[in-house]
Amino acid sequence: MKKMNMAAILFAALALASCKKDEEEQMMDPVVETPLNPATSAHQSVDRFSIDAGTLMIRDGVNGLPAVNVAVNFDMAPFITKGLGPGGEDVEYYNFDVMSTNPAPIYVLFKSGSATPVAGQLNIVDVIPGDNSYNDFWNVVMVTVPDSYVANTVTSVTEIFSKGYATTNSDIIVNCPIVPSGSTATKRFGSSDTGLTQGWYNDKVVHYFNFAEAPIMGSDVPLSPIYVTFNINPDMAGGGPPSGFVTEVGTDQTHNVLASLPGDSDYSPLWSVSVYDNNDFATVSSLSSASSSTIMAMDVMTVNCPVVAVN
Repeated sequence: MKKMNMAAILFAALALASCKKDEEEQMMDPVVETPLNPATSAHQSVDRFSIDAGTLMIRDGVNGLPAVNVAVNFDMAPFITKGLGPGGEDVEYYNFDVMSTNPAPIYVLFKSGSATPVAGQLNIVDVIPGDNSYNDFWNVVMVTVPDSYVANTVTSVTEIFSKGYATTNSDIIVNCPIVPSGSTATKRFGSSDTGLTQGWYNDKVVHYFNFAEAPIMGSDVPLSPIYVTFNINPDMAGGGPPSGFVTEVGTDQTHNVLASLPGDSDYSPLWSVSVYDNNDFATVSSLSSASSSTIMAMDVMTVNCPVVAVN
């Protein structure tokens, strides 16, 4: 009986030692992480026209703004406007609604010592339209990853920080509105790509445009003035943005006047809007005539309206 007890004790001790060895070996083995494939990953639903996301463009069931996650054709009204440059030039610009001067972070991954991002890795964001701190304008944050890093292993901001990767804020700001998959905006000033770029948001794919008609540098998005006028002046019932811009008869040409154009040192796609009296519409044809018109409201909002054509 004593021999059997001793044998049982020895067997248990050997089994325990074996388990401990297996556990130690597992702890020593590196954890193999599987990268996500953007082509097969889930896509994030996007709504730019909800009450949380929009300011001037909020879906109300009557105005025809696209439903949640429906592709948007930004080449159609009310998303594109014909205006005037400071010297009376014919210009076109997109309307991406009100945005602030405070950019949101976009995380770009680099291997140590490399000047180019990790090949194949999608950039990562932590806000989308409707979130409080969302902005079409993004401050580029550089993330340093190990040399062994495999593209798209990290697909959320939470993972960047949980892994302890070093981050460095740059002074580069980019204009990249997040939009529903399949959206189109085919116009650009210059030769910039007009397609959609993919990124990661909480392990899901998001899509965004790139507007690079002029570099944007600094900690805040700079502003440039724009003068606009509405069919009904803002001091009257139903006036202001809901009434639409005044246009020349039979056309979609406004007399909204931009103070700068791409290539000017003070150009910015984020415009500080001032409103002039629509009684002055016929006499406004340039920056000088706009600034000397009857101004009804100064600097009432800041809107993301990248210039895409100058004629």
